[in-house]
Amino acid sequence: MSDSLTAAANAAAASISNSGTSTTGTTTAAAPNALAQLGANFNQFLQLLLTQVQNQDPTAPTDTSQFTTELVQFTGVQEQVNANTSLGQLIGLQQSSQVLQSASLVGGQATVVSNQIALQSSSGEITFTGTAGQQVGIAIVDASGNPIRNATITAASGTNTWHWNGQDNNGNQVADGAYRIAVETQSTNGTASAVPFDVVGTTTGVSTTGTTTQLQLGALSVPLSALVSVQQ
Repeated sequence: MSDSLTAAANAAAASISNSGTSTTGTTTAAAPNALAQLGANFNQFLQLLLTQVQNQDPTAPTDTSQFTTELVQFTGVQEQVNANTSLGQLIGLQQSSQVLQSASLVGGQATVVSNQIALQSSSGEITFTGTAGQQVGIAIVDASGNPIRNATITAASGTNTWHWNGQDNNGNQVADGAYRIAVETQSTNGTASAVPFDVVGTTTGVSTTGTTTQLQLGALSVPLSALVSVQQ
């Protein structure tokens, strides 16, 4: 069972995407550009409209209702872009407020949801809920999906804590960083299944990426929404 759990955990860890979970917003940057482009298009439209009026056949003038409809449409789009610009400014203010409020988290021990473990000062930690006697396989891999550390433990009932001392399977110390990790157990039908877990580390910073406030646990960056708890 130990070997099968180790293999399943390694496969699960290796399959984790390197793309991460952070998102990058473009609303605040795009709105001014869209407004500038709309303004240029609107001026061109007015020039074409005046040219058309000046050169229309006096005996068969163009229907003015068509001009009015187009003007209303342009005005509606312009108001929407202005609204988006204002919304982007409000989001920016909210982000600043979140960063200031989250600054108090720096230095505290944070528990977050992540598929990467934060190795800080040669120490990493995860927690998970288990049942008494449950066999659990843990695998940590590098950025290429190569196994670094494997462990098989017997869980206790309730909350379990597993600590990594930063050593690989050969006893060599690896560099601090964020490493992909998977936790697996064996189901009643004999197949491996993922065990939900949380990552524990020290909060070292707060930043914004696009429209998302990020917490830094050393090299690990997670959105503020991934925060489970924090202890000062």
